[in-house]
Amino acid sequence: MKILNTIMLLLAICTFAYAQSDKVETKRGDLEIQPVLHSTMVMKWNGKTIYTDPYGGEESFAQYAAPDLVLITDIHGDHLNVETLQALNLENSELIAPQAVIDQLEGSSVKFKKIHALANGEDTDWQDIKIEAVPMYNLPETEDSRHPKGRGNGYILEVGGKRVYISGDTEDIPEMRNLKDIDVAFVCMNLPYTMDINQAADAVLAFKPAIVYPFHFRGGGGKFSDVESFKKMVNAKNDQIEVRLRKWYPAN
Repeated sequence: MKILNTIMLLLAICTFAYAQSDKVETKRGDLEIQPVLHSTMVMKWNGKTIYTDPYGGEESFAQYAAPDLVLITDIHGDHLNVETLQALNLENSELIAPQAVIDQLEGSSVKFKKIHALANGEDTDWQDIKIEAVPMYNLPETEDSRHPKGRGNGYILEVGGKRVYISGDTEDIPEMRNLKDIDVAFVCMNLPYTMDINQAADAVLAFKPAIVYPFHFRGGGGKFSDVESFKKMVNAKNDQIEVRLRKWYPAN
């Protein structure tokens, strides 16, 4: 019975993940986007597989190819999840992450083929993708902030002529509001860790991405942010922004 239940759970996870795959057309083929959990996703483009903030355990990635690249935004367990990383096949994987994440991995059994430290404002080229690290932090800036400026990274990926923004854990900071020419944006919204839906909607209306995905919207006490209301707020003022609501949580 336990074996049967495990098989049924894995089938449910696979069905959940495969049912929500999206594609964004680029100049060099489609960028495939598959939400996995919270802020974790798998992106596929030009024969390469990219994991962002792998989280959720081995079973969450059973149906995916091993990553060619892993992007990690910050040190917290829902972004840097050592247990999940230990379960993945990283033999041929490269890591791009802030130095704080790399420091946390020292002494662990997690081994990558190659590791690149990237700080806010720095960029690198990886397999025909330009990757820029951008700030993510809480407001107001205080010494006891959950996300101090400079520790973690948001990312902008230039993929086949498209610019993809991954917010990391941030509030509606000036650096996000001033983004230009973003085609796809993944924007967090969960109190008390990042920002509420009003702040997120206001920021999105400022930088005007063509497509926006609310993600990372499970907050304190397991409460989910009202992403339907976020969509309504954005489209009430700008109906040209496509707000894509996807299942980032099995219970949501």
